[in-house]
Order: sequence, then C-alpha cells, then structure tokens
Amino acid sequence: MRRPNLVRSPSESVSRMSDNTLRSVDLARIGDGKYRATNVRGGEMLVGAMDDQDPTFTPVELLLVAIAGCSATDVEFITRKRATSTSFDVRAEGNKVRDEQGNHLDGLRLTFDVHFPAGPEGDAARGVLQRAIEQSRDRLCTVSRTVQLGAGVEYRRAD
Repeated sequence: MRRPNLVRSPSESVSRMSDNTLRSVDLARIGDGKYRATNVRGGEMLVGAMDDQDPTFTPVELLLVAIAGCSATDVEFITRKRATSTSFDVRAEGNKVRDEQGNHLDGLRLTFDVHFPAGPEGDAARGVLQRAIEQSRDRLCTVSRTVQLGAGVEYRRAD
C-alpha cells in the first residue's frame, strides 16, 4: 500500500489554512534519527535524536523553544508599546523524567531577563513587564496554555 505524500507545497498548505484555526507542520525523515520539519510558509528546520556530536535540536528542546518563543512574542508585543527593550532573553527549562506516567517534562519554568532604557518610556515598559508575563502564562501563549491544560494528542496512521 502506497503512503500518501504528506509534504505539501507552501501554496497548497497556505490554501488549506483558510479556516484560520488549523496549524500544521510536516516532518520527513532525511537520515537515521534525522528529520526535516517544514511549515506551511516553506520554512525548514532539522530535528533529531540527542547526539553529543550533533547540534540539531531534539523534539524536547523544540518544545522548550516553542514555549519560550510563544511567551517572548507575547511579552514583547505588550512591552514594546511603551519602549523597545535594550536586551530580551528568556531561558526555558524543565526536567526530563521517566516515572509511572512514562517520559515527560516536569518543573517547566521560564525566566525572563528583560531590560529597558532609562527614562519614562522604559519605566512604563518595566511597569507592565510582570503583568505581561502573567498574561502570557495565564491566557495568551497558545503553546504553554496547551501544555498547562493537557490537550490530548491523537495518533493515527495515514493508510
């Protein structure tokens, strides 16, 4: 039985997003333990199994990137209305554990290290920073909200 080609052209994939809620990426194996992820806009990145000699991001690291990136864009969107940060760094971390529930991350945390220029605009941005972080955590960041709410994942074959 022939497997369908799941990789789509960017124009084909963009047209499938007409309902405005669908988000998707395609993953194709390019070697042992190596995959190419492609988004609907044609962006690509490599994903792989953990290997001390290979800097490719692992799926677990990509989850941390997704959480940090989602919250960073939320927080920056809110604070930059007051002032552009002079530095904006976020660290995402968690402990990979194996227990009676199987493999998962525990103790997920984000640490924001954000600085603004001196002056009234910087003061205004500093004044909303904590609230922006909380809004991202509690309402805005789709990625962390999905993890927090524990959305189910359906696994199926593409026969």
